[in-house]
Amino acid sequence: MLFKRFLCMLALLPFIGQAQAFETRATAAWVYDMATQTVLMDKNADQSLPPASMSKLMTLNMLFEALRDGRVTMDTEFTVSTRAKDMGGSTMFLNERDRPTARDLIHGIIINSGNDACVVVAEGLSGTEEAFSSQMTDRAIALGMTNSNFANASGWPDPRQRMSMRDLGILARRLIEEFPEYYPIFAETEFNFADRAAANRHNRNPMLKLGGGADGLKTGHTAEAGYGLVGSAKQGDRRVIFVITGLESEKERAEEADRMMNWAFRQFVLKTVIKAGTRVADADVWLGSAKTVGLVAAQDVSMLVPALVQDGVKADVTYTGPLTAPLAAGTEVGELVITVPDLPERRIPLLTEAAVGQASFTQRLQKAVSVLHKRFLSDAEPAT
Repeated sequence: MLFKRFLCMLALLPFIGQAQAFETRATAAWVYDMATQTVLMDKNADQSLPPASMSKLMTLNMLFEALRDGRVTMDTEFTVSTRAKDMGGSTMFLNERDRPTARDLIHGIIINSGNDACVVVAEGLSGTEEAFSSQMTDRAIALGMTNSNFANASGWPDPRQRMSMRDLGILARRLIEEFPEYYPIFAETEFNFADRAAANRHNRNPMLKLGGGADGLKTGHTAEAGYGLVGSAKQGDRRVIFVITGLESEKERAEEADRMMNWAFRQFVLKTVIKAGTRVADADVWLGSAKTVGLVAAQDVSMLVPALVQDGVKADVTYTGPLTAPLAAGTEVGELVITVPDLPERRIPLLTEAAVGQASFTQRLQKAVSVLHKRFLSDAEPAT
């Protein structure tokens, strides 16, 4: 039998309310809190759209993986083909005589948004950009980016070049968590390879100029895609990733990103709602040396809660009971399900607080007699 008990988390009530919904001008957007793994906003986030230069993040991921695997080092030199040199759009102004290192190319992709640098990386790692693009797609799928497909390494307009905002967010999270040694480069504001890129030396990310903990990641723009940004910022113990696309101008992109970042940090508060080992309920035990056993949280639980004051939290303890003795201490037997308005529910494993042995022979005999007696009385009741 499944028992479900309501448990009011009184300590949370002063912090609970409904967050003010964020209305964005972006055609698609995704906002994610890394500390609690909570999606704060989702607007058309799974729609496959032209990612423009934001797809360069996948090219960087492929290069970072090659560095981690030892296939190249930061000082490895790459050859520049005529095809790479002839790339239009934003470049780091490479030519066929150059031998840029992986370090140069990473800076050129992040800061200069170099289309030429992306082709150099693709050809250097996979022989051709076509082969590299195919590998990018396969790798994206393996990483859970199921709404992504790559036709090139730079985000150059192509009807086959598509990513969703959620996929870009998944990729941003990966770059932050898996490659902390390279992530600080995303916050650098200038790079001028061989003193050629003076006019294109500045990082296009508008958030880096505004402070507020912003430290990455990548802008994008084409006529089809509009203006977009994959951004991240850290304030205190919280890091937020935000992805937007389809804005009409650089100014609108900067304004929207700033509004979105402020909303994510100011509308929600990170609270530790329960500590590991805290008893949240007592569960009945069948034929045990004790009639009940405490159920305790398996881990510390931190959650985002809306900053406005309003009741609304719900917490339910669920377990299949009564539990059957013997029980070892620390046995997972149920869940604490915490629900906050407009946010995903959290499920926390519940463990037995102490060991419960089997009841003695006399206790089991008495229990059996009691059950039989109740059944006898029930069967003896006249039909109505």
